[in-house]
Amino acid sequence: MTADRSAAPGPVGELGAAAVLRALPAGAVRLGPGFWSARVTANAERSLNAGLERMTEAGTLENLELAAGTRHGAYHGKLPFLDTDVYKWLEAVAWHVQSTGSAEWLEKADEVIALVAAAQQEDGYINSYTTVVRGGERWADLPSGHEMYCAGHLIQAGIAHRRATGRTSLFDIAERFAALLVTQFGEDGEQVGYCGHPEVETALVELYRETGNAAYLRLADRFITLRGSGQMGDRPFGRRYWQDLVPVRELRALHGHAVRALYLATGVTDVYLETGEAALLDVLRAQWEDLLRGKTYITGGTGARHRDEALGDAFELPADEAYTETCAAIALMQWAWRMQLATGESQYADIFERVMYNGFLAGVSLVGDRYFYVNPLQVRSDTTLGPDGRQAWFSCACCPPNVMRTLASLTHYFATSDDDGLQIHQYASGEIRTEWGAGVNVETGYPFDGTVRLAIPPASAGTWTLALRIPAWARGATTVLLNGAPVAGTGNDGTLGADVDYVRLTRTWHAGDVVELDFPLRPRLTVADPRVDDARGCVAIERGPLVYCAEHLDQDSDLRDLMLAGHPWDGAPIEIDGTTLPTVLIDATARSLDTKDPWPYRELGGPDKSAAAGHAAHTRVTAIPYLAWANRTYGAMRVWLPHEEAN
Repeated sequence: MTADRSAAPGPVGELGAAAVLRALPAGAVRLGPGFWSARVTANAERSLNAGLERMTEAGTLENLELAAGTRHGAYHGKLPFLDTDVYKWLEAVAWHVQSTGSAEWLEKADEVIALVAAAQQEDGYINSYTTVVRGGERWADLPSGHEMYCAGHLIQAGIAHRRATGRTSLFDIAERFAALLVTQFGEDGEQVGYCGHPEVETALVELYRETGNAAYLRLADRFITLRGSGQMGDRPFGRRYWQDLVPVRELRALHGHAVRALYLATGVTDVYLETGEAALLDVLRAQWEDLLRGKTYITGGTGARHRDEALGDAFELPADEAYTETCAAIALMQWAWRMQLATGESQYADIFERVMYNGFLAGVSLVGDRYFYVNPLQVRSDTTLGPDGRQAWFSCACCPPNVMRTLASLTHYFATSDDDGLQIHQYASGEIRTEWGAGVNVETGYPFDGTVRLAIPPASAGTWTLALRIPAWARGATTVLLNGAPVAGTGNDGTLGADVDYVRLTRTWHAGDVVELDFPLRPRLTVADPRVDDARGCVAIERGPLVYCAEHLDQDSDLRDLMLAGHPWDGAPIEIDGTTLPTVLIDATARSLDTKDPWPYRELGGPDKSAAAGHAAHTRVTAIPYLAWANRTYGAMRVWLPHEEAN
């Protein structure tokens, strides 16, 4: 079979020649019963409805009516970018309609699109804050005004709506605004500048893919070329915060506001995918290595600092003060996916998986109606840091609708194709079909069960290559069988070598052929680089792609008093809000360390008052997946736990 590249694209459309892998069309992956089907269903049944209710209550929709002049009153909220909540919600609804064909949700989207259309001005401009609060004064504050940031989300929503429904009502609104940006900020435009919050760059590239209009690609390239020229000026938090310290083609280490930095990297990757400019891929690889080396948490979260929502210095990864904004997790997923397309390398799918199951999914409740903006790795029993638990909405509500659109489009990131065949990067039950015939039916209990069964349907018989990612944590211990027999190049039991990141099976496939992967889902202990201060002397528990944590309500002792020992094993499953989750158990010693001593320090080698006062007792620690913490109650929690062998 030979791939036909003319298919209607998914959330990343038809790519330029620099792409090694190609995104599958929207609808190519259909989920069956399983873990991700439950999460996507919760998003559809609870999150989307709740989001519409929250935007109505917060006045976010009414702001568009104020901008249109159909309602009079004061602007709701204090932030200039609240329109993006509407656009991200519309994108989520579009992908939901694409996968379900729901006429009810199509009608709800139409009602909101009508509000957006009414608020748009004759030349294409739309921003309710500028119109209502600034009296129509445009581009007055490029660093903080977020006008182009809002435009980017509008463009992405318009593209999604057209791809998902075939309608152009929202797309036409978005393209009119994009055309205005070209007129205003293009090579021959009236103004030279760029947005303080990157995001529009990746949207413009996607609009170029959708329309073939190279002016959008040129504008995206212009924005990234100008950044680093210092036009943000000396503003709060400094030029590092705005990614305005070094030109993009010289930027080899990420710094500043985490979401901004990652959205910028995503946009730069999109420009590379279309232009093939080698200098861009070179700096992107350096930035990726810098991020992973010391600025990413074990959960895949990024952004260590509360003060400026920023990436910290290398190995500055505090556990209880981790900011790790949910939007930063989503931004890293977007960047990892594009780097996967650009290179075909497994490291990007590995990080995507880590973030998806941990740093991202912890940001939304299992039911789907409450959220975390900040995702710490430790909560103390007497903490005063942050709000008390998950929230239904936020005054800065960027995260909830961002979660909604990510879950609604998540299947677009599971598989790709090239001229040789089909590549599967993430595993879930369901069906995968390429536009040119290759496909598989997948049955799995992943991530809780390590067996993945892939069957070839009749329509996919033919000669092509099936490539299956072997996660980094599973290499050297994964078996693969073809029709019950070990595949060529494996051991007698089908075990793959430790250097295999993708098993590639090229053959003439017949209907009913079955490939079976068996990943080793044994609990394991992970230690951090000793330069990560909060993790020194501690271990984290992992099982497959999941990071685990200990919550206070599952323990017999205070989390602060525990010292782990030995190795973990699987415990009995636990049900939380209708989701059955595997637990992990590990032995520990618990000792009360509270001596009431007024001074908590002593000379090294001096008498240990806590040891004299403490009573040691054997106990057992129960750990649950980090993605599920704070669904039953909000209280003490730890990912990094002291272990006697790590000290």
